[in-house]
Amino acid sequence: MITRSELFEFAKNHFHIEPDYPFDKFPKYAVLRHGDNNKWFCLVMNVPRNKLAMDGEDDVDVIDIKCHPEKVENLRSKKGFHPAYHMNKEHWLTVMLDGTVPKKEVFALIGESFDLTK
Repeated sequence: MITRSELFEFAKNHFHIEPDYPFDKFPKYAVLRHGDNNKWFCLVMNVPRNKLAMDGEDDVDVIDIKCHPEKVENLRSKKGFHPAYHMNKEHWLTVMLDGTVPKKEVFALIGESFDLTK
């Protein structure tokens, strides 16, 4: 499992940024964005499982990250990955933070998203 604090610490150490909370309606949703162009590279959310076509209604922490389209297609076939929640499903991907996807892989994907959104 990856906690939000671990994720935000990673972003601070690697990209020198802090999370932004731009949504009044969703106060727990955090955006990680570039300091120079304000483009998002990671959206951290807590969404009901049923919104991701999963059993249950309890919330689960996820991130949306940008990926190359061919990688999105490949990863969506694996456990812990879903079509992007509220983002372009060709270029963005939702990743579970419940431990299904190894921490090292999540951090690598965030790094790729950072590079793609420069």
